[in-house]
Amino acid sequence: MTDKISPPLLHIIGGGLAGSEAAWQAAEMGVSVALHEMRPVRKTDVHETENLAELVCSNSFRSDDASANAVGVLHAEMRMLNSVIMAEADKARVPAGGALAVDRDLFSQGVQRAITAHPNITLIREEVAGLPPEEWGQTIIATGPLTSPSLAEGIRGLTGEDDLAFFDAIAPILHVDSINMDVAWFQSRYDKTHDGGDGKDYINCPMTEEQYHSFISEMLAGDKMSFREWEENTPYFDGCMPVEVMAERGEQTLRFGPMKPVGLTNSHDGSRPYAVVQLRQDNKLGTLFNMVGFQTKLKYAEQVRIFQMIPGLEGAQFARLGGLHRNTFINSPRLLDEQLRLKARPALRFAGQITGVEGYIESAAIGGMTGQMAASDLLGLDWQAPPIDTAHGALLSHLTGGAMADSFQPMNVNFGLFPPLEMVTVEGKKPRKLRGRDRKAAYAGRALSSLAKWANVTLPEELAHIG
Repeated sequence: MTDKISPPLLHIIGGGLAGSEAAWQAAEMGVSVALHEMRPVRKTDVHETENLAELVCSNSFRSDDASANAVGVLHAEMRMLNSVIMAEADKARVPAGGALAVDRDLFSQGVQRAITAHPNITLIREEVAGLPPEEWGQTIIATGPLTSPSLAEGIRGLTGEDDLAFFDAIAPILHVDSINMDVAWFQSRYDKTHDGGDGKDYINCPMTEEQYHSFISEMLAGDKMSFREWEENTPYFDGCMPVEVMAERGEQTLRFGPMKPVGLTNSHDGSRPYAVVQLRQDNKLGTLFNMVGFQTKLKYAEQVRIFQMIPGLEGAQFARLGGLHRNTFINSPRLLDEQLRLKARPALRFAGQITGVEGYIESAAIGGMTGQMAASDLLGLDWQAPPIDTAHGALLSHLTGGAMADSFQPMNVNFGLFPPLEMVTVEGKKPRKLRGRDRKAAYAGRALSSLAKWANVTLPEELAHIG
């Protein structure tokens, strides 16, 4: 601990990527910050050092292509916002083609040097056991997927959410415009409606008996993810049983579960399918749909190969693939307000992976915004959220109402979270949608320009041509 400030105005619990970025952004705005990190006082099952922002899995921040990839757009936006995480990642960069990969030791050492050298940040090495005391006032919880048991129990008691830590088996999510609607069709089971709807809430992908049995065989034989040693004693969450585990109980199990065909008629030819895979809208924009009941532990390449066997999904593009891992996250759309404050205790904010974002850079971005929000509150400033057509704004919207609370799943940044693009009009021709790289460039260019205006910064020359 260094003796810099007394008393601190903002407390941040957790010195990972999100907590470090939150502390940096708040400190840069002139707020005194106490950053609490429990290592090395209390170790975790996966960290090897006591450094801030230690990378425990991959050393990659994924694509750095700001012209065609939503992750690259987020990188560029964070650089415009003076991110400490991006600054140190750029310094520690190692060759990785179009990806941003780092020397993990140099990176975490660099973040720690920057944080501890900042005159407005005090680093405190201690475990915060249970919920922070109310007299701390403004506090950010950025403890990630390895939240200590005592703090997780305190969060659980305050929010009423059950089982914050469990094997989180996640269903794949698809871009709706990659689904073949010449094969699939919209219909709710038995045409049931909700709140005066039209009875067409789901996309249905039909299977014949032969297709079904081939699909089950491939799924059972597919390569599965293995458990890390520290995950082995964490049970499945009962409501998220992997689809392969259900299939192992008998070849017909899925036909009487998530793939049951009852109450559905193929609108293309009037037939009754032998089995059906249903897709449910996953965001309010209607650009993303998830595979209902298809939580999975198949390896990523196997998911793409096997799930593209499903009629209508032959060319499916996945916004995120399914997964299985120990996780700690809250149902943010239900529990947090538009500034990531806990509705039950507004002095508490959440940041990073615990809010339901996936990935190093997404966690850091949410941390940065949360630091700005808390600092603005303390300084009496009016913080305005970034536009939803930016990568930051799209992620924030996903957490604070853009996602469906009843089916909320952790999410990486992707263009499916952005508002749809306008149709392209050419004189004498019908309006059309942009496709391929042109579509991605249009999303990227719009986002970068919008973020620059919001942050009141100049768009870097190397980004000005995008879109």
